[in-house]
Amino acid sequence: MTTRILPAVGDPDAARIFSTLLSQLPSAEPSPSVPDSTTLLDTLARLAVDSLDELPEVVLVHERIGPVPALELIREVALRFPAVGVVLVSSDAGPALFSAAMDSGARGLVGLPLSYDELAARVQAAAQWSVGVRRHLGRGAADADAPTGPGGRVVTVTGAKGGVGTTFTAVQFALAAAASGRRTALVDMDLQAGDVGSYLDVQFRRSIADLAGIQDISPRVLQDAVYEDRTGLALLLAPADGERGEEVDDRAARHIVGALRGRYELVVVDCGTQVTGANAAAVEMADVAVLVTTPDVIAVRAAKRMVRLWERLQVRKAEDTAMVVNRWSKHTEIQPALIEKITKTRATRTPVPAAFKELQAVVDAGRVQDLDNRSTVKQALWTLAGELGLLAAPDTPAAAPAPPGGALTLRAAGTVSRLRRGREG
Repeated sequence: MTTRILPAVGDPDAARIFSTLLSQLPSAEPSPSVPDSTTLLDTLARLAVDSLDELPEVVLVHERIGPVPALELIREVALRFPAVGVVLVSSDAGPALFSAAMDSGARGLVGLPLSYDELAARVQAAAQWSVGVRRHLGRGAADADAPTGPGGRVVTVTGAKGGVGTTFTAVQFALAAAASGRRTALVDMDLQAGDVGSYLDVQFRRSIADLAGIQDISPRVLQDAVYEDRTGLALLLAPADGERGEEVDDRAARHIVGALRGRYELVVVDCGTQVTGANAAAVEMADVAVLVTTPDVIAVRAAKRMVRLWERLQVRKAEDTAMVVNRWSKHTEIQPALIEKITKTRATRTPVPAAFKELQAVVDAGRVQDLDNRSTVKQALWTLAGELGLLAAPDTPAAAPAPPGGALTLRAAGTVSRLRRGREG
């Protein structure tokens, strides 16, 4: 059996040593080393699009990989690509690090300087484990609609500024996906001012903050925190007390979104308009990151400012962001093509028309799920859901008759660790 090995080593000298030793292992097929965590996750995601069998059996993670720390990277790979055996390579091979690595999902620990015998033994053990998992999952386990592996897809919806329609857009995306037959979760990660519950007339004592301190989120624990709505959506709401939002940091957000990804086909995350460690981590993990703006100077400037902030924090690249233009009309001076040029994002083909009169009654009643199918706003948003690849059968919902086109498979890009040292405006 040939063992495919993908090393993730930032230091060029260390990468050469890895390459030399790996090429000497029997039946080994080492790939060129990737230099950072972003490239590693992007490479694995690209391979997983075609088939589970395209993924390497073993990934070697060097202790000084960046920008995401090694243990966090291992946890991310284990959550998103559970059939890949990850081995940590570190100068500290003590029991404390070994325990931490195992808790993060590693299948082994190799000490530095590298020893051929130890490396061969750890790689072989991880490869055997990987083959066993894939045999259990079956060859059909990889879903073409889930480029991040056997789990579901994650789409985040962020507003350029307050009042551009972020929450309404996120709710309609989730409703469209559920109506198409996908098992869908809607997460309110606007932690201090979340209104998903108000838009859907839902009151529930549990919230996302109740999951923040839990290291191992089991299906039972997740079920207790999620509200199963009559619309078919699974709702994870923002805390009623805004100060509790501080309990949900970037690490907690990764665990929560990862747990939801493993249970639902689609996870829609309302990220609000403020950048926090939690929602930045969600945007980083997302398969599709949507930024909502309106076609006016203030909102477009805010959208450009948000994109630049994401790039400085290495959360998301501008070209990997889908721009949704809300409240558009043919008489608007600022058109989607201009917004795309200014922000360097990818504007979606379907703008959302300015027709608040259609929405006012259901918004005021807190029953946006009752919006008439004839609403031009609903038709546009449900068509957008198809365009972004969020629907199980794009032509199923009556409100989205237009063919949606190809899905925007957008990948995450980077770390949010700098947010711990202070927020950027």
